[in-house]
Amino acid sequence: MQEKIIILDFGSQTTQLIGRRVRELDTYCEILPYNKFPEDDQNIKGVILSGSPFSVYDKNAFKADLGRIWGKYPILGICYGAQFMAYSNGGKVEPAGSREYGRAHLSSFSKENKLFRGIKENTQVWMSHGDTITSIPSNFKIIASTDEVKIAAYQVENEDIWGV
Repeated sequence: MQEKIIILDFGSQTTQLIGRRVRELDTYCEILPYNKFPEDDQNIKGVILSGSPFSVYDKNAFKADLGRIWGKYPILGICYGAQFMAYSNGGKVEPAGSREYGRAHLSSFSKENKLFRGIKENTQVWMSHGDTITSIPSNFKIIASTDEVKIAAYQVENEDIWGV
């Protein structure tokens, strides 16, 4: 059987782009609705949580049961996915002073973290969000910042779980 990455789609405009980039890395992936994680699939090697047009604190925001995947698979939360993991575990997500959209540069990042293997100083990244993570749970650690965003990326300590 073929190993695969599952992308849980929370409604992001970039979910298809995420899937394409994963496939460009010669990795099979499937994009599924945020609430349709396949149970008992032995071929899943990791999970990506996509972005969303919602804020995590909106009453109508999509919510997923992270208990079904947390600690069982490596997880990468992107935008809403990162905010949702932090928020669901006691972190704080708030409206940003202004919507950030476009180029930013990593002003600092953990060079030892395997998420940043091969990344160069001051690497350009793309930001697109109206909310920002203002605090993370005590077992999360900040692994990257931009000039505007202190918590641009984090990792859950002693786990293969990241948010960007």
